[in-house]
Amino acid sequence: MDPIPLPQRIRYADRKELESIPWLKVLDAPARERALAAIRVSEVLPGEHVCRIGRPVIYWFGVIEGLLKMSRDSAKGGTMTFAGLPPGGWFGEGTVIKREPYRYDIQALRKSVIAGLPVDTFHWLLDHSIGFNRFVMGQLNERLGQFIMAREYDRLSSPDVRVARNIAALCNPVLYPGVQDLLRITQQELAYLVGLSRQRVNEGLQNLQARELIRIEYGGVRVLDLEGLRVCEL
Repeated sequence: MDPIPLPQRIRYADRKELESIPWLKVLDAPARERALAAIRVSEVLPGEHVCRIGRPVIYWFGVIEGLLKMSRDSAKGGTMTFAGLPPGGWFGEGTVIKREPYRYDIQALRKSVIAGLPVDTFHWLLDHSIGFNRFVMGQLNERLGQFIMAREYDRLSSPDVRVARNIAALCNPVLYPGVQDLLRITQQELAYLVGLSRQRVNEGLQNLQARELIRIEYGGVRVLDLEGLRVCEL
């Protein structure tokens, strides 16, 4: 039986889902009321696309539950993964600001719940809310730093360092406040994001655990030293 198309799964957010959206807390009463009336959520199935290259932007999206990846196919036939998107993360604000077609794909790595704020409401908040402007500026600044770091570790020869830097990026407290110090991720999902085999990712995790930078737990990885992951050289 074919799944119900994604647009037909859109619904209003419940109270718990709204409480997990970080930028709602910075809005004054009128702006918050407008945002609450506009936000919608939907479940996304593993492998399903939220955004596709060339499609028009309709929403500014955020992850309530689950894990997404941002990527695009390369000219050589492979896939370039730009970032993993764990809970608490909102993405694509640059695309929404410019109202341009997507230049990347967003795909669910597991069953996820996403939230969407319509483009017109996003721009209304930019025009009327100082708090919202500051939040978006912080997102853009932090994401720029993250992509610069990503270009650096793409050139690294050490797989262990690549694993460390990817975990650190996924635990960024500004971009992904829903993660905190426990990253719920499987070794296979991490392998998709890092671009290594699951076996090599497992070896890297064991090495990072031996250095007391992380602790491998059931269902995920607990970060013990975030700064250590960002700067480690193995």
